[in-house]
Amino acid sequence: VQLQASGGGLVQAGGSLRLSCAASDRTFSNYVVGWFRQAPGKEREFVAVIRRSGHTYYADSEKGRFTISRDKAKNTVYLQMNSLKPEDTAVYYCAADQSIILSSVTSAQYYAYWGQGTQVTVSS
Repeated sequence: VQLQASGGGLVQAGGSLRLSCAASDRTFSNYVVGWFRQAPGKEREFVAVIRRSGHTYYADSEKGRFTISRDKAKNTVYLQMNSLKPEDTAVYYCAADQSIILSSVTSAQYYAYWGQGTQVTVSS
């Protein structure tokens, strides 16, 4: 599957952005889809994931601010980001996998497919 991430941009602290991850596979709803981010000089870190069942998980720092969702008809997963902070500045990547197990969904190394990344910059 090919993934296309979009929706990044420059926003002031406290603002919102919605990222999109569009897939080429019509069976995208069968994939576990995660969002990760990587800031300069830092390792890629988990942000949020949505399972095939629709269950979602978030990194502790994103709980209550970010919402991951899926539109099956559009083969797209979204990441709604509210109350953005300067420390949210990073390149955001979506990733997908069909066979990843629950205990591995927060680990980037277990995802087979990756989008190209979209830059999010939050100014103070």
